[in-house]
Amino acid sequence: MRTFPIFFILFLVIPIIEIFFLIKVGEVIGAFPTIILVVLTAVIGAGLLRQQGLSTLARFQQNLSTGKIPAQEMVEGILLAVGGALLMTPGFVTDTMGFLCLLPFSRKFIASNIIKRSTAKFTAGMSGGFGAGAGGYYQESNNDSTSNIMEGEFTEVEDDPVKLDNNKNNPKP
Repeated sequence: MRTFPIFFILFLVIPIIEIFFLIKVGEVIGAFPTIILVVLTAVIGAGLLRQQGLSTLARFQQNLSTGKIPAQEMVEGILLAVGGALLMTPGFVTDTMGFLCLLPFSRKFIASNIIKRSTAKFTAGMSGGFGAGAGGYYQESNNDSTSNIMEGEFTEVEDDPVKLDNNKNNPKP
């Protein structure tokens, strides 16, 4: 994947969209209420991030203690961090994306879709003897007679360079 289009969107397109919406909202409700609204979304987001982060951490620890792989909670933790960063960025578009990452119903939906897509890509990219098992890996055994593996023993013998000549079978004088 090329990174230039991603950075182009992140650093040029999104700020332009944010400025556009800030100006439009400022025209409707005024500059001071717009600033208050942006600060208020950041404060609400910080509180929601703390509460949801602790909840996700508790589920993570519970899954670990029962022996389950906490994949959902790990992806949700990343989404919480991204959502918190988006809410700290001033603007209404990033706040909307940040709240989608922080609200439990939308975060679980996004996380499960990420897991499904990455699992599908992972299993589609697997070939040969390894594949995803129930929380681990397995290797297929090759029991057919065409295997290239041979068992045997060896003994290392040192040649006496004085006695052997590589060009002739006659011993050296």
